[in-house]
Amino acid sequence: MTSLVSLVPDIDVLIALAPEELAELILQLAYERRHNGKINLQYIMSDVAATSGSTDGYPRDRRQDAELAIAEAWNWLSVQGFLISEPGINGSNGWMLLSRKASAILSAGNFRTYARSVAFPKSLLHPSIADEVWLDIVRGDLETAVFKSFRAVEIAVREVGHFADTDVGTQLMRKAFDRVTGPLSNQQQPEAEREALAHLFAGAIGSYKNPHSHRTVTISDATEAQEMVVLASHLLRIIDSRRCH
Repeated sequence: MTSLVSLVPDIDVLIALAPEELAELILQLAYERRHNGKINLQYIMSDVAATSGSTDGYPRDRRQDAELAIAEAWNWLSVQGFLISEPGINGSNGWMLLSRKASAILSAGNFRTYARSVAFPKSLLHPSIADEVWLDIVRGDLETAVFKSFRAVEIAVREVGHFADTDVGTQLMRKAFDRVTGPLSNQQQPEAEREALAHLFAGAIGSYKNPHSHRTVTISDATEAQEMVVLASHLLRIIDSRRCH
């Protein structure tokens, strides 16, 4: 049977892992060690101390540190809904069940993607897209998150610049931020910067919004999707600053 010590033999490495990183290993062990579908934290904690007559386990003077790290990871799994208390007296005694969510994540093999996504701070996103887009990221619907973010940019540009519904895409961005006539162009800035900003908006819409409008686009890297929606949020904040002009 796989042990935590065999997976992470160095106690310093174990302590350095963030709860969501260690949680991936704990969830795997919990799945392997289920008894009649149930799991108890003590099943995992038993790996910390060496069994009688063997040299496995973590150093005696570091076991408390190891137990704390495991408990934090276990709590993270519970908070995220991967582990749920068994109904009745067993639950009161610490017995847990793997949730349907846990089973689905384990089957798909995308726990790491989920952990990265749920750790993504919503505060980085513009308020107009934060709730909906963050939830899409957590659910793994990365393409939808990116499309919604840059669609919001297009809608905001059209609204603030008082353009028609027929004004769309890169042409809209070029008109809105034209260095001479663009209503969203800041004439107090140097001409080169005004032109560069027009390129930025047109390039972002052309790269991240337009492809999603015309064909199926697959995004498999959660970090890449997060970076895209943060860029969209930055653009939305620039548009906000133009509302006063």
